[in-house]
Amino acid sequence: MRVLRSIEVLAWTAGVSMLITYAGTRSWYAHGREEGIATFDAVRAELQQQASPAAAAQSTRIAEADPVDMSTWSRKRIALYRESLHARAIPEAVLRIPSLNLVVPVFEGTSDENLNRGAGRIEGTARIGEPGNIGIAAHRDGFFRVLKDARVGDLLLLERLDATDTYRIVATTIVEPSDVSVLAATDEHSITLVTCYPFYYVGSAPQRFIVRAEKTPAGTTPAGDRSRVASGGGTN
Repeated sequence: MRVLRSIEVLAWTAGVSMLITYAGTRSWYAHGREEGIATFDAVRAELQQQASPAAAAQSTRIAEADPVDMSTWSRKRIALYRESLHARAIPEAVLRIPSLNLVVPVFEGTSDENLNRGAGRIEGTARIGEPGNIGIAAHRDGFFRVLKDARVGDLLLLERLDATDTYRIVATTIVEPSDVSVLAATDEHSITLVTCYPFYYVGSAPQRFIVRAEKTPAGTTPAGDRSRVASGGGTN
């Protein structure tokens, strides 16, 4: 009986400990807003304030609804993300996929620091805001883990300081790391998201998961889009 009692006490202790840890982590998710997005929003709001006070107010309301959700991230990625928060930098853009609840700042370049705190524009691809194929990479165990649920037709928004570009996902594919054809230049506006694959692989993942999106005409919503817009709604 003593043995059973000891096991029961240990089980209860472990359960309570796990609940406390979970509650603390969820609290950090709710209040640990990504520093890069906050900086981006502040700069954009200042620019919009100069041009249109109403637009600046709308931008602020949108920003306040975007806490960072790391519920699917690995422990390593969360730790590296926290360490990266000391570095203040203005992202080139903010990438949003509403159907996946993805909101991630996009920095210039794919340095370790940039990929620890968000996503990075892949060097050699089109620059944000210019015609061509913009390559964007992020970690599979961090911001880009949700890409496993991406579907053709989903809406993708690329918010720049002076405008927001709308894209729709047209294809997802898995390639070898040596296949750089997915980043080839294009005449049309497109975005190629790159992350390692498989998403839950232990160690250095052997392949790459690719999401391709093409720009849509202004004022249109792609057919079959799973996002909640109508209702308001690279690396290892």
